[in-house]
Amino acid sequence: MKSAYELAMERLAKSQPIVKLTDEQKKELAEVDSTFKARTAEKELFLKGEIQKARNTGKFEEAESLAKQLASEIKRLQEDCEAKKEKLRASFGK
Repeated sequence: MKSAYELAMERLAKSQPIVKLTDEQKKELAEVDSTFKARTAEKELFLKGEIQKARNTGKFEEAESLAKQLASEIKRLQEDCEAKKEKLRASFGK
């Protein structure tokens, strides 16, 4: 007798077939991840430095603004990364 999980996975496989990725495809996806991690780290380093400078000079409103900017930049980069990976995955299925 199958569990509810197994039945659900079978239904999901029927509606959205599971795509097996080749090593080359996995490498392409990992490269996209790596690129966006590097971009994120670069933004974090720069903006965290600017936040620290603003705090050290007593410009707390500027520091808060920079912190919000950092959060939005990180979110945007993550969304860009996921969009690029989805585009790649779609091309793999063709």
